[in-house]
This record gives sequence, structure tokens and C-alpha cells, in this order.
Amino acid sequence: MRTFLDIFAQTIRTLWSHKLRSFLTMFGIAWGVFSLLLLVGLGEGFRTGNKKELDQIGENIQFMFPGRIPAVQGQSTGMRRYWMTYADYEGIATQPHVKYASPVLVRQDIRVVSDTQNSNGQVAGVLPVFKSIRFLPLARGRWMNELDEEQRRNVTVIGWEMKKNLFPDDPNPIGKHILIGGLRFEVIGFISNFTKDEGNSSNVRCFIPYSTMAVYFPVKDATDVVAALSFVNYTPTSKQDHQLARDEARAVVAKNHGFDVKNEDAFEDWDTVKSQEMVGKIFDAMNMFLGSVGLVTLALGAIGIINIMLVSVAERTKEIGLRKALGATNKNIMTQFLLEGVILTILSGGMGMGVAWAIMTALHQLPSPPGFDPPTLVASSAMLAIGSLSLAGIVAGVYPARKAAALPPVEALRKE
Repeated sequence: MRTFLDIFAQTIRTLWSHKLRSFLTMFGIAWGVFSLLLLVGLGEGFRTGNKKELDQIGENIQFMFPGRIPAVQGQSTGMRRYWMTYADYEGIATQPHVKYASPVLVRQDIRVVSDTQNSNGQVAGVLPVFKSIRFLPLARGRWMNELDEEQRRNVTVIGWEMKKNLFPDDPNPIGKHILIGGLRFEVIGFISNFTKDEGNSSNVRCFIPYSTMAVYFPVKDATDVVAALSFVNYTPTSKQDHQLARDEARAVVAKNHGFDVKNEDAFEDWDTVKSQEMVGKIFDAMNMFLGSVGLVTLALGAIGIINIMLVSVAERTKEIGLRKALGATNKNIMTQFLLEGVILTILSGGMGMGVAWAIMTALHQLPSPPGFDPPTLVASSAMLAIGSLSLAGIVAGVYPARKAAALPPVEALRKE
């Protein structure tokens, strides 16, 4: 133990005596670790931010919108418009790979008025199952139920921003009444503010039973279509079945509206699962690229340490010969040079990690743009950095140490 402490003290003195060289070597490693962690952290922040944006809509949500049927596949001329209808919803809801489905009627031209305020927003008619499809956390009150739908009740659940506009001084408007398009509706619940910037469309909506909406506020531009819808929302039985559910929904729409299901140009739909998978692949590629840049920088720093240690061996040839002549073993010499390499890598790597963590922590205190989260220290990249550092320290120390220990004492003392 005493011998090891002596070697450790000698190593520290040697590094301190070459402060500039040690600093430049450590800076290369620290910069590599910092780059690796920060770049991968930025990529992960983009990924989690995008996922949160999609989660605010709901989990595994799929949309089917009205579309246009081209007269000739692949061409945009002579396109015939079709509307989604309640029959489309019924067909989609009965498919084997569809878990939940709801017709949606949305109008943006309906005036909403409370006793003291009025507001322009969206009025949406949906089925009770809509809450199982979309992410709609209630702050107070209840969601619409089957009796509300069957009895065509004039009840509404309002969004957070709509609640602030209509009842700015009332923390609990449950049981109050508002006028929607001149009709009296009872407020039975309101949705909590679950977005940072209040930009989610659910915040400015009044949700009412679909049956009520279909009678009083049908789709304005589809007066000649029976039971026209704005769109249909549905979810697959599992995330893995999203493609099967989409194909089944497309088959229903194509059959009901008389066109070939293979005509891709006739569909207007959005599969959030597919979008998330595509974004995930982009971020995986980004992480690989950013991580490889950091690893290359780290490798260059390790090569720098090896070069510095080899130069150190050449400069200290006489010292090595003298120590060996005074009784130092090959193990002592190897231990000292190995310690120098390990200390350089561990200290510099620790500083790189510390700076990266400090910057990421500081960025978490600042507002982030929609769709992006502040960079986060990724455990896998930290483990990769630690593993790379350990390997770099061993390689950077062992090779020069073996070269130093292999010098014969007499030849080392004679060497100029």
C-alpha cells in the first residue's frame, strides 16, 4: 500500500510539473465527453418533446377525414369530393382491429355566451367513448355519458381556455348555463390545462353529445349529405395493429363511397403511431450521428493522451533508468505510467460530464419551444462515455507504460 501511495504521489507531481501539457490533454478528453453527452441529450430532448406533443392528442390515435376521389389515379384533375358520414363511423367501429371509434362534428362559427362573457371557439359533437380515444383530463365535473347521448341532452364539457373566457372569476362553473348558438346548455365539467402554451384545440372547445350536435349544428358545407361528419377518430386494438386498423378503415370508406381502396390519392387520414415511428427513426439516426461525432472527438483525445505519454516516456528515459537502477520494478514503472493515463482520462472525463450536466440543468430552467424538451443526460450515453473513458485510460496508459518498463536500466541511463 505504501509503495502504491508513493507511486501515486510521484504521478501527481509529474503531471503538475507539466501543467500545460496535462491541461491540453485533459481538454481534448473533456471536450469529447461533453460533446457526446450534450449532442445525444439534445437529440433525446427532441424525441421526448415530440412524443409529448403527440401524447397531448392521445395515445395511438388515428384520423379519417373527408377526401377527394381523383378521376384518374395519380392525377389531381377532375377530383370528386366526398364527406365522411355516420355510416362510415359505424363501419369503422365494427372492424376487428379497431378498439374505439367516435364520429366528430366540429363547427367554429357558433357563438358561445355566458351570463357575463362571450367567446368564439369550437363546438364539437362527440360520443362518450371519445374520452377513451383522446387525452382529455378533467379538472372538475364529469364527462358525457350514454344517457346524455341517448336522450340528446343539452350538456357540455368546456376546455380550460373556454372556461377562462366565459367564467374568468368563477373557479367552479359546474352547474352553470351557457348559450351555444342560442341554445341553453348546462356545464357539467371542464378540462384541465394540460399544455404549456394553451395551444391545444381542446382548450378552446365546447364538447356536446353527438346526437345534440347532429340535430342543431350539422356540418355547414354538407347540407346535401345525410349525417355528414367532420372526421372520424379511432384507435387500434394495440399499437402494433395500427396498420391493420388503418387498412380496415380505408376499406370501409372506399366501399361506402365507391372507389378503389388501392387509390391512395383518395384518402385523407393521419396515423399518429406511424408519425411517431417515423420521427423515432429520424431521432435514432440523429442520435447515432451525434453520438459518433462525440465518440470520434473522444477517440482523438485518447490518441492525444497516448502521444503525450509516449513523449513523456522518451523525455524521462534517464529517470526511468535511474529508478530501475535504484530498485524500481517493471511493475512500479508500469503502475506509474498507467496511473498517469487513468488520472488524465478520469479527471477530464469527469469535468466533461460535469459541464454537460450543468448546462443541461440550466437549460431546464428556461422555456422550451413547442415540440422540444431541454436536453437530458441519457443514461446509455453516460455509460458509453464511462466505458469509452475507461478503455481510453487503459490503452493510453498501458502501451506507454510497457514501453517504459521494457527499457534496460543501463541503456536508459546512457540515453541522451
